Amino acid sequence: MNRRPLTLVIAAVVVSLEGLLALGLGVFVAVETVVGKPGNLTTAIAEAAFGILVGAGLLWVAWGGLFRMERWGRSPGVVAQIFLLPVIYTLFDSGLPQLGVPLLVAVLTGLVALLAPPTTQALYGDEQPAA
Repeated sequence: MNRRPLTLVIAAVVVSLEGLLALGLGVFVAVETVVGKPGNLTTAIAEAAFGILVGAGLLWVAWGGLFRMERWGRSPGVVAQIFLLPVIYTLFDSGLPQLGVPLLVAVLTGLVALLAPPTTQALYGDEQPAA
């Protein structure tokens, strides 16, 4: 097995941290739904399920794809970073830069690491990814 470049390890760590955050938020909403009185039960259950599924999916992408140097892991990793951009905008727009700045740093780090030449070389070798 080829040695993992640092950029690929960084990408896997960033995506896994995002996955843990989503999973944690999903579990939090699920617990609050069970012990509290949600305004809309259906919405609360859907939000909890979405957070748990997205978190589990990102963990799978990070460790089952990126860390194991599987080609398929890069695309969902990049898409996840792009999907977080509107979340970052909303955090800044809502007056929560203390949450937006760390997430922005994580997203930019993840994108740079995922698209870095050593990551491309490790995942694709001499073959170039399809445009």
